[in-house]
Amino acid sequence: MDKKTVKDIDLVGKRVIMRVDFNVPMDKGIVTDDKRIKAALPTIKYVLEQGASLLLMSHLGRPKGGADPEFSLKAAAEVLAGHLGKPVMMAPDCVGPEVEKIAAALKPGEVVMLENTRFYPGEEKNDLELAKKMAALADVYVNDAFGSAHRAHSSTEGIARFLPAVSGFLMEQELEYLGRAVSNPEHPYIAILGGAKISDKILVVETLLSKCDKLIIGGGMANTFLAAKGLNMQDSLVESTSLETAKAILSRVSDKLVLPVDAVVADKFDAEANSQVVDVEAIPAGWRMLDVGPKTLELYKQTLAGAKLIVWNGPVGVFEFPKFAEGTFTLAKLLAESGATTVIGGGDSASAVKKAGVAKQMTHVSTGGGASLEFLEGKELPGVAALNAK
Repeated sequence: MDKKTVKDIDLVGKRVIMRVDFNVPMDKGIVTDDKRIKAALPTIKYVLEQGASLLLMSHLGRPKGGADPEFSLKAAAEVLAGHLGKPVMMAPDCVGPEVEKIAAALKPGEVVMLENTRFYPGEEKNDLELAKKMAALADVYVNDAFGSAHRAHSSTEGIARFLPAVSGFLMEQELEYLGRAVSNPEHPYIAILGGAKISDKILVVETLLSKCDKLIIGGGMANTFLAAKGLNMQDSLVESTSLETAKAILSRVSDKLVLPVDAVVADKFDAEANSQVVDVEAIPAGWRMLDVGPKTLELYKQTLAGAKLIVWNGPVGVFEFPKFAEGTFTLAKLLAESGATTVIGGGDSASAVKKAGVAKQMTHVSTGGGASLEFLEGKELPGVAALNAK
């Protein structure tokens, strides 16, 4: 990685302002999944151990116009305090005179959680005046929020213009492992793409095809490719506007693509729908493909054998319905047993490996859905570009 990290900068006696991704799921003011808070702990602990004081900032949800108690980061601060075993002060705002006083009084080893950055409409517009106020609170800026790095906001890109700006350990790890997928990947390199639509992932498809040895396509995306091959997908989700794109890709690199050969089909889109396994050429009228079948999973197993690097983004079936989760969970287990470097691209794929009970066996599970997708497209992320080069 060519960006400076917290280890490349002197933090002793400094006030550090750190962007974290505490956009955690909440229910009635209680954090229901603290994975993102735990992911930031190594950097938080390191900064404090170096004798710095720490101001943390994050967004949470999509508050509409101004402060809203429903979107307060107070609950996240309490969970963090539990993990750190020390108090985390909650600031009433993320900028302003009161926050300036709190920041000025911070002693080495003390932590304060700033309030939701999105309480300011200027945050998402990358308002540089807001960024300047954030920067005025500290001596050093650390970005450990990979999940927000694809957005040029005041707290991710703007602030880095006014302070020495370095990455945290989580950001460094994300860039290292996802970086392997786009520059100098080990071969054989197998990429797996699922999810509903080709149009959402066309740039990723193109980028991965130029790097990988095989590209496994599952989920709703596969339906569109199969329809482009001339198969009747009956009531399956097919993205008609992407059929020509799929045909063009097939005509160019069909030898690299691995498409389903059989499917678990359902008579309606419902968790309790009737289901049967059929070859993809023989989907009955009125039925739709909701998962890949056993022959396809065997094909996946053969394709993954001997792989050195596997990158996976997107489920291969409607895994929210237990009846149609077998393909996605079996694929997760195949990756866990593969012996390859396995990189999971956030979002639903991260949720799938967790539900399959194999998340700990993956080399890296990304914390950023949209950010990892844009990174795999080969785009430069504004929050990363803004950091100081080594």
